[in-house]
Amino acid sequence: MADVLIIGDGPGGLSAALFLAKNDMDVTVFGQNKTFMHDAMLYNYLGIPEVTGTEFQEISRRQVEGFGSKILDVEVTEVETGGVEFSVSTAAGDKHQGKYLIVATGFEEALVEKLGLGTDSDNDDAIIADREGKTAVENLYVIGWLTRGQRTQAIISAGEGAAAALSILSTEAGRDVHDFDVVKEDGDDE
Repeated sequence: MADVLIIGDGPGGLSAALFLAKNDMDVTVFGQNKTFMHDAMLYNYLGIPEVTGTEFQEISRRQVEGFGSKILDVEVTEVETGGVEFSVSTAAGDKHQGKYLIVATGFEEALVEKLGLGTDSDNDDAIIADREGKTAVENLYVIGWLTRGQRTQAIISAGEGAAAALSILSTEAGRDVHDFDVVKEDGDDE
């Protein structure tokens, strides 16, 4: 059983996977690399002067896999919760279990509809989640378009993925977790 299952391999899902895997969580990402990012040209992603969405995706996927996340190129057909874990079924007939589930499927909500999540009629019927992506279902996070309606961008989704990951890491540690790396000086042992 994986620690975290992530459905969606755009900026939100990959960002969450990066933070989690970098901190030794067992992560499985389900995504067929069909995100709308492939149609994007990024001029508004802080720190990157300009990059095509396809280049961004290639770099992000390599980075996430480099930290140990598994990215499965398979369609998810069903999501279930058994109270203490989630089950994800794929078109290949496989079932995967995980303690946490992050849904980052763009505006594709069919998979989460039967989980009974509330929606906000004042926000394009977006799924209700807090700032970290937590929903009313324990250990279920929803990030990106599904929670923001039309008010989202790649950088926002990536930040939401990071926030969901830090929430999970903090829950597991029993204390607030801050993932911040520092430049190591030559000869520095730390």
